[in-house]
Amino acid sequence: MKEPKITFHIVTAFPEAFSYLFTSILKRAQENKIIKIKIHDIKDFTDTNIDDRPYGGGPGMVLKAEPILRAIENILKKSKFEKKERKIIFFDLKGKNFDQKMANYLKKFKELILICGHYEGVDERVAKISDIKISVGNFILSGGEIPAMILVDSISRLLSGVLNNPNSLEEKRNYFSFPVYTRPEKLKFLGKILKVPKVLLKGNHLEIKKWREKKGKFLWYN
Repeated sequence: MKEPKITFHIVTAFPEAFSYLFTSILKRAQENKIIKIKIHDIKDFTDTNIDDRPYGGGPGMVLKAEPILRAIENILKKSKFEKKERKIIFFDLKGKNFDQKMANYLKKFKELILICGHYEGVDERVAKISDIKISVGNFILSGGEIPAMILVDSISRLLSGVLNNPNSLEEKRNYFSFPVYTRPEKLKFLGKILKVPKVLLKGNHLEIKKWREKKGKFLWYN
């Protein structure tokens, strides 16, 4: 039986948030057994509320440590991977900035456990058992569900076989985010004519490459 290159475990209070992970490229990657994505609902690991008031006071509610730790224990007990083959990741505004270099580092592991916070945060004892604390940017989100999807998408596309065309990987050309166009050659919008740049219509591949390099952004981690 074919083993996935990476198994992603997502520990969350909102499993319904992850429909994106089961569509398009990521759906095909799972069908082809390149990756596995398992969603773990922390509500399944407690008979009481998953949140409570914080010690010391303060606004809002905090996710309790116990159901999250139980969920992680359940994952670890069923895992066939060694500790060195996995990373437990906690999303935290104070964590390391997630970038392409980190995505390339994390793709080497067989198992990634992603802990999604919510509400006013998570009991700090959960953060302390994690291997890496990660931030996806200097802004505040309502929970860790979106960062988890960012990690799964960014890491998965680096694995061989996930993208139909391996040349779609930016690493293959060392630059990315250049403007792209398709047919028709001219479009009208609010009385204006929007055209495709002439260099793309002439078939001179060397000139097209130079234009894309000029208009694109070079990878920052090389």
